[in-house]
Amino acid sequence: MLVVTSTTGQGDVPANARQFWKSILRRKLPPTYLSNVHFTTFGLGDSSYPKFNWAARKLHKRISQLGADEFYPRGEADEQHDEGLDATFVPWMTDIRRHLLERYPLEGDLEPIPEATPIEPKWILALRNDCPIGQGNTAVAEDAAVTSSNGQFQGNPSPYQRTNSQCLNVVLQENRRLTPTTHWQDVRQLSFTSSSVASYGPGDILTIFPRNPPQDVETLLDLMGWTSVADQEVCFIRNKSFSRYSHYSPPSVTLESTSSPMSLRKILTISLDINAIPKRSFFAMIAHFTDDEMQKERLLEFVNPEYVDELYDYTTRPRRSILEVLQEFDSVKIPWQWAASVLPELRGRQFSIASGGQLKTDSHGHVCFELLVAIVRYKTVIKKIREGVCTRYLAALPEGSSLDVTLQKGSLGVSKEQTSRPLVMIGPGTGIAPIRSLVWERLQRGQQTQARPPEPSNGSISGKIDVGEMALFFGCRNKDADYFYQEEWYQLRKELPLQTFTAFSRDQKHKVYVQDVIREHSELVSRLLHELEGVVYVCGSSGKMPKAVRTALTEAFTRCGKMHQGDAEAYLQKMEKEGRYKQETW
Repeated sequence: MLVVTSTTGQGDVPANARQFWKSILRRKLPPTYLSNVHFTTFGLGDSSYPKFNWAARKLHKRISQLGADEFYPRGEADEQHDEGLDATFVPWMTDIRRHLLERYPLEGDLEPIPEATPIEPKWILALRNDCPIGQGNTAVAEDAAVTSSNGQFQGNPSPYQRTNSQCLNVVLQENRRLTPTTHWQDVRQLSFTSSSVASYGPGDILTIFPRNPPQDVETLLDLMGWTSVADQEVCFIRNKSFSRYSHYSPPSVTLESTSSPMSLRKILTISLDINAIPKRSFFAMIAHFTDDEMQKERLLEFVNPEYVDELYDYTTRPRRSILEVLQEFDSVKIPWQWAASVLPELRGRQFSIASGGQLKTDSHGHVCFELLVAIVRYKTVIKKIREGVCTRYLAALPEGSSLDVTLQKGSLGVSKEQTSRPLVMIGPGTGIAPIRSLVWERLQRGQQTQARPPEPSNGSISGKIDVGEMALFFGCRNKDADYFYQEEWYQLRKELPLQTFTAFSRDQKHKVYVQDVIREHSELVSRLLHELEGVVYVCGSSGKMPKAVRTALTEAFTRCGKMHQGDAEAYLQKMEKEGRYKQETW
């Protein structure tokens, strides 16, 4: 058994593993329950989180406790590695493949299937008129995509989306740029409303399903020679190569239920990610569809684990897209019937909701969602402009647009009990979004208690609402350019025991970041988190910021909490176990 898992939230197993995790946690299971199982695990993690690869470690330990034998050492990959997850996963997977072949050699004259050999899909596209009777109204449930009841060809939803999310139709009411046009970055506030009944809290997430630009779709259609079939109605049929395998169950979602016919152009627009950075498997697949020996040889080099550095330099480092790869390897001609198997799924993008409290409904009683979105647009090392698939879509989305989204719980886990606790909130850049939601929610809950404000103690601050003290640390480049919700914080300070501390990194000669301001206010931070046992929220960009903030908090405890370095780090770990140290970074 080989278990590959990511870690979500505060060291949790991902949604699609929760049922499995609960099943092996049962106390009645004997210690020999998995004694006949040989296993190993591989974790996909992000070292900017305190509980790096926690889910993989928990699973590995529990499976071992149940008597399973580890046949190969577990591995861990780090999203923060310069070469991404593949830097660790590819050599680990290569070694484990070699190990398995040595331990379980193939019988007779059988040879291992070469890695570059394409695996045929179980289902392929076909023109609607050519679909056999009984198959013409069937869509793929596993390999390609599914449709919602309103015809949105969204792609196969993850188990998390199926079990822990709510599908909503929303209308865009506002698409407003918050940063000046002279500023290097375009940051938008997008406001949506929905007539559906929905509730959410601080840290919850709205998932938006983007669309590929029409010009990119047209480019791909021309490049592959698919133009003649682009606008004809299509369906999925069973691949004849798999017809002898009865254990492949037929798809359960039908195209007949959609409000409009599905065409290849529509699938490419809303279901398949033609601007994704290609994976090794993509090169292995498209090498099968060229007769140019030089190009085929080059494509297969990218598949070779020995050339993982070269693959990174060609794809990830310059952010080269699938469409650009196909333009460069112009001899590749993918059969349109295989489009949904060769091209990856266009997945929804998740955004932390920035609204909370009284901002969650409008005057008509409709539920409201506000997002703070940085439009991704930059130059790569090869001097090409790159744009985020979803933010590019959102930037051009006109007000009044209707779209389907999903609403799901986030990982911050803000409880009502924490309303009365002191808070230290750290949210540079767009990381301020979930914190803004938290502050507004806290204001509303405090107003609902109708309690008198407490008498200010030495060094504390007083406010009109009886909630715990709050210290907000916000960082951006320029006060006049990207100090998001500046006036709002000024008004909120009049009603809440809230202090705000800012770090404008480019407004002076030396750069100042949130961790520097935390150090300047070590006494306050130590009092709120140590003496008063408050909660800290760290939100924003992953990478260096979370680690730098953690170091600054440790220093605050050593300076003002009368702790040694080891004690300060142990106290942060204690906060994590108690749910008082929470991180949401992306």
